[in-house]
Amino acid sequence: MTTPAAAQRHDRSPQGYPQRWLILGVICLAQLVVLLDNTVLNVAIPSLTTELDASTADVQWMINAYSLVQAGLLLTAGSSADRYGRRRMLIVGLVLFGAGSLVAGLAQSSGQLIAARAGMGVGGALLLTTTLAVVVQIFDDTERVKAIGIWSTVSSLGFAAGPLFGGFVLDHFWWGAIFLINIPVAVIALVAVARLVPESKNARGDRPDLPGALLSTVGMTAVVFAIISGPEHGWTSGRVLMSAFAGVAVLTGFVLWELRVPFPMLDMHFFRNQKFIGAVAGALLVAFGMTGSLFLLTQHLQFVLGYGPLEAGLRTAPMALTVVAINLTGLGARLVGKVGTPTAIAAGMSSLAAGLVAIAVLGRHGYGGMLFGLIVMGVGIALAMPAMANAIMSAIPPEKAGVGAGVNGTLAEFGNGLGVAVLGAVLNARFAALVPAAVGAGSLPAALASADGPGERELIKDAFASGLETSQLAGAVAVLAGGLLAALLLRRAERAEAVARPVQAADQVEKAGERAESTGPAA
Repeated sequence: MTTPAAAQRHDRSPQGYPQRWLILGVICLAQLVVLLDNTVLNVAIPSLTTELDASTADVQWMINAYSLVQAGLLLTAGSSADRYGRRRMLIVGLVLFGAGSLVAGLAQSSGQLIAARAGMGVGGALLLTTTLAVVVQIFDDTERVKAIGIWSTVSSLGFAAGPLFGGFVLDHFWWGAIFLINIPVAVIALVAVARLVPESKNARGDRPDLPGALLSTVGMTAVVFAIISGPEHGWTSGRVLMSAFAGVAVLTGFVLWELRVPFPMLDMHFFRNQKFIGAVAGALLVAFGMTGSLFLLTQHLQFVLGYGPLEAGLRTAPMALTVVAINLTGLGARLVGKVGTPTAIAAGMSSLAAGLVAIAVLGRHGYGGMLFGLIVMGVGIALAMPAMANAIMSAIPPEKAGVGAGVNGTLAEFGNGLGVAVLGAVLNARFAALVPAAVGAGSLPAALASADGPGERELIKDAFASGLETSQLAGAVAVLAGGLLAALLLRRAERAEAVARPVQAADQVEKAGERAESTGPAA
């Protein structure tokens, strides 16, 4: 007896499902709404403070509850999609996200909004993992890189467009509209998913790994909480260190549990695969370089060059627009097809590193050099991100596509946090070394406010710009070294596969001959 999923697989055209590009458009729309909500709330902080009488701590939790819950549940969400059905979990994610948006838009207190944002984070985790898993299922090898490129383009677009979209809505409506506008999008996506997206799941039906799900969720949440809290409370504060220690301890327990359980949520044997390890290292460092550099750039644009928040956001958009242009036209996918995944990743990471260097060297005194660096970074991200996401997903069995998507999303969260933490620490160390008197001020605005005269203010600004330059260069070195390492590991994995392929083919021919001999006399 064939399962519904198996029956649907027989309906594929030679290159995948007949409506695969329409399905990709639907799931990218759902993903875009999720990603917009990662940044859209930042521009609504003044309105929330006034209308909900929110304290600074309340506002921080409104922003962080969403990303904290989402990051903590990515692996669990991916595993659930593999077991219970990717289409089913996509529908559940849309319902939860839409319901959370409704509650958030109508919230009358800070507590209600924080709870609604946490609920939206659950839906967001399901959507981010199931969308990539569905892409892997409906596209074959000839089109998958291009499809993943378009999928990853939505990530860049959502990251850049969030503040701009939020600012536009707040100029015309009240703050709740930034959430309520999600509802019609969620409804449209829900209907389209129910009608178009085929169901797929792990046919083996492994038993649910509930302890593994609990350990991964608690551990990831604790680590991400430490990363989020670090910039504000200090990386050596008790709050951050205890959260980080607890998270690492719980994640260590998760690894030990997964190694001994018969049906693990995340098979640790994947980490013996050089292709998987190379893609993991690359994905982590792309997120590290992109998010860390944007964290520094926004400060440079506002504190050194004197732009406002919205103007600064607009001036970082060329990087995302470059990614969109390259991936929507399919240039990145064609390059990967011509030169191979390792070379594409090496070229992309080298371009990303070169962009960081250009910003550090050319962008110190004006926006022109920074614009050039942003475009070069966008080219690198457009080449490297889809190639690495495809490498991660192809290194994992198709029946574990949800877990693969969860790993990809988790790496992005870790990379984002590490980029802000490490490059921010380099910035602070360089700034403190150049202007020791500014250490006690705690921030550049505070140091400028306490300066004695215009001369000292210019000295402090120059020191901050020097710190930004040093941190960008440090990020470039890390990205380049990691990219070359990832490319080397992927190249070795491809060579090992090429050597093993003829041996496997010979074994299959030999087994076929043995079967023919054994059945010959009976015939």
